Amino acid sequence: MGLVRAYYHSGKTEDAIALCEKLAGSENPKLKAWAQKSLQSWQVLNERKGAKKENKEAIASAPASSAPTSSATPEASTPIYLEKPASEEESYEQEQEDELDSESETDLIVPGELLQGGRKALKEKRYAEAVQQLEEFCQRSEETHSDFAQARMWLVKAYRGNAQLSEAIALCEELADSSDTLVRDWVKQTLPSLKASGRKASGKKAPTPEPIAAPDPESPEEEQPKAIPKAGRSPQMGVRLAMKGIAGSLALASTVTISLLFGMVLVLSLALILIVGSDNPGTGLQMSIAITIAVNLGMFFLSPWIMDFIQGGLYRTRWVSLKEIERYSPESAEVIRQVCARKKLKHPKLGIIDDDNPTAFTYGSLPNTARIVVSNGIFVYLDDDEAATVYAHELGHIVHWDFAVMTLASTLLQIIYLIYIYTRELADQLGNGDAEKKIKQAARNAALLAYIFYIIGNYLLLYLSRTREYFADRFSAEATGNPNGLSRALVKIAYGILEEAKETAQPSKLIQGTRALGIADSKAAASIGTAYRIASEPEKIGRVFLWDMFNPWGWWMELNSTHPLTGKRVRALSTYAEQLGLDVEFDMGRIIGEGRKLNRKKLYGDFVFDIFIYWIQWIGAIVGAVLGFILYSLSRGLMSPAMVSAFATLGFGIATLIKILVAFPQFKRLPKTDVLTLMSDPYASPMRGKPAKIEGKVIGRGDAGYAFGSDMKFQDPAGTIYLRYASRFGPLGNFLFGWTQVESLVGLEGGAVGWFRRGIVPWIDLSELKGDNRRITSHHRFWLGIVGCGAIVLGLLQAFMS
Repeated sequence: MGLVRAYYHSGKTEDAIALCEKLAGSENPKLKAWAQKSLQSWQVLNERKGAKKENKEAIASAPASSAPTSSATPEASTPIYLEKPASEEESYEQEQEDELDSESETDLIVPGELLQGGRKALKEKRYAEAVQQLEEFCQRSEETHSDFAQARMWLVKAYRGNAQLSEAIALCEELADSSDTLVRDWVKQTLPSLKASGRKASGKKAPTPEPIAAPDPESPEEEQPKAIPKAGRSPQMGVRLAMKGIAGSLALASTVTISLLFGMVLVLSLALILIVGSDNPGTGLQMSIAITIAVNLGMFFLSPWIMDFIQGGLYRTRWVSLKEIERYSPESAEVIRQVCARKKLKHPKLGIIDDDNPTAFTYGSLPNTARIVVSNGIFVYLDDDEAATVYAHELGHIVHWDFAVMTLASTLLQIIYLIYIYTRELADQLGNGDAEKKIKQAARNAALLAYIFYIIGNYLLLYLSRTREYFADRFSAEATGNPNGLSRALVKIAYGILEEAKETAQPSKLIQGTRALGIADSKAAASIGTAYRIASEPEKIGRVFLWDMFNPWGWWMELNSTHPLTGKRVRALSTYAEQLGLDVEFDMGRIIGEGRKLNRKKLYGDFVFDIFIYWIQWIGAIVGAVLGFILYSLSRGLMSPAMVSAFATLGFGIATLIKILVAFPQFKRLPKTDVLTLMSDPYASPMRGKPAKIEGKVIGRGDAGYAFGSDMKFQDPAGTIYLRYASRFGPLGNFLFGWTQVESLVGLEGGAVGWFRRGIVPWIDLSELKGDNRRITSHHRFWLGIVGCGAIVLGLLQAFMS
């Protein structure tokens, strides 16, 4: 097209027409139409020129007398027929220039360049430009083009990134009829998440209760998370980052784990030898060591395939190529290539699970047999650069070899638990004959030892799991230069788990089954996910981290967690961002400064007091017993020894009443609050209840998979929290309430009053739920009061009788 214009401007009209005639035969419909229009315009112009030429000849042959006379200048006397063609040529030239200028410059780009340009724009998140170029490629290419299907799949992602969800869904549904099985598989994975996103965008997910101050809308829309302003990333990759003071030694954690695993199998082997009644302890020891080595080696090498079998059976894991990962997340594929090339690793086996709960995990025995599995939720809830940091995190486990230790430990732990169950049942089945007593006792010993080591092994696995996450986070920051991206990913994963939990009637077996292996602890998702869902400013999310980082209860609760608390991980990632000279995500510098201004005396004083309250009933009993013993000693036989028991019972009862006053303080005039405000309190405790009143809606059972559960999920405009119910009639009343009433309460809008407590999972001990002309009362203090008052009465009776 540019050459046609150049020919025309240089006066080579015939060359311009000849080239245009060739372009008229183009396969590109737009280019063909332009050429045909240009030829038609030239044809009209030539016809006009011919008419003007005939007119000129007629005028020249006319009588001289009829010629006009004028004293005008030569320019003015120029025949009009000579001016007209020039004027028309100028008009045509301007018309052609306007026409050419109006055409998109992409008309001059070959389809291959459009495809690569669209891919690059998609990778750089210039979604509008990606849509334009990929749409142009699809219009200019035949369906038989080798990259046509690939371009349409990229166009789906571009539509999605450009918030054109209806176009993305429509195109994805068209691709479902593709003859390419790979494309159809891609559609099966992508279309459900697109429709879910469409429901979220249109407010069709579980609705949020109407805002407290809003004027009674009939169907309030669920408030969606605002986009987090992204902090930057470093162009430097592979920079070594210091992590002093962040985590312990990964090598030490792995060594302790391996040593204990050997010890567990050794002890269980000895116990089994006792069961069969070995008379040679030396031979038995040698057999035990041989069994230990054989079992550990066998499980080490077989565990990846065992896990593959489990993954396929439980989660329908689909094994995919790196090219398919690139279709989901181009940057993730690039990270895998770069890390494996730099570390001289074979590309890990890659799996995708068709589940929108976001999680990722790694397992295997050797780096070259490693598997990285992610759920579809990673691509649903995370941006491309954030998904890449997740893959880099999982690659960190492979580089550090900790994934192998975790795989072996997880497998052996399950075996130990099975041995415990087997030996316990064996002991119960044996009779009381002389020959069987020895075997029965040995089986009981084996069961006891297996259970003890199962508990210890669990805590050991938790310790190793927490330590390795810090090291994998650092590796991700080093490999991508994007610690802020991983910070955002951790928060969005928590949000995704929270969102998906509202959409299912059953708890996710994927999230529950991979808790130890996954990138984040699902139990810690409630607070962070709630903050992300409603916070438009990153510092509001950061405030929720204060409890994780500075409250002593955070450290205590973390002992039972598979992962470090999210606040601590984000804090560590913030130090890496500072080392790379980047701005810090979630304004963590200010949040940490705010945390350092907290009243440490109050934090640790409250923690010690909470521990005291936790044990106060037994402390009261011991103090009462000591006091009774002193009085009995001083009475010189005037009092009965039963006085010691009486005072112990009195002490227990009085301490119970004190515990009620501290754990369940009286309600005064309660101002309305919201879930996010409660979760942002750095002084919150799991022991000392904080009176709270929130307004919202019951959205489901606390445990969606338990039909008789009495706890409920409650949502206010700021987030979701659990309400724990307690009946006057104890466990039986709770069972009946869950069976007969909870289902009917789902959808109830109103106010909930109770005591807020903060642990890994925040909750409210319900006192009253009122709305829609219904009133539900809960009685957490009732049985404690019965026990306390009963103990006091019993103690006084004992004292009177003695």
